[in-house]
Amino acid sequence: MILIKEFEFDAAHNLINYHGKCERLHGHTYKLVVKLEGTRDHEDMLYDFVELKNLVKEQVLVEFDHHYINDFIQQPTAENIAVYIWNKLAPLVKRENVRLYEIEVWETKTSGIVYNGEEA
Repeated sequence: MILIKEFEFDAAHNLINYHGKCERLHGHTYKLVVKLEGTRDHEDMLYDFVELKNLVKEQVLVEFDHHYINDFIQQPTAENIAVYIWNKLAPLVKRENVRLYEIEVWETKTSGIVYNGEEA
């Protein structure tokens, strides 16, 4: 089974190693999709939605929402943001019955990245 939870945050960045519009300071309303894979526990759930919401809020959204991402990710492409968030969440959600399966980071409604830890 795959559990899915979506989040939104607003943040600014600029791509210092890129030549084009995005090298200038700008912002996005990002969508973050967190997917967990596993089997049901003794409560017949993979993971409590409320617990996951609070974890992502405390570990990711507090750091990203209404912040300048370049302060903690040098080249904050969607790819690098996805890897950064994966590295924060993967060890925190891992349990005997569940693991982080995949995350999606959407910069716009039509442009995003899917990451499943393949570079970790």
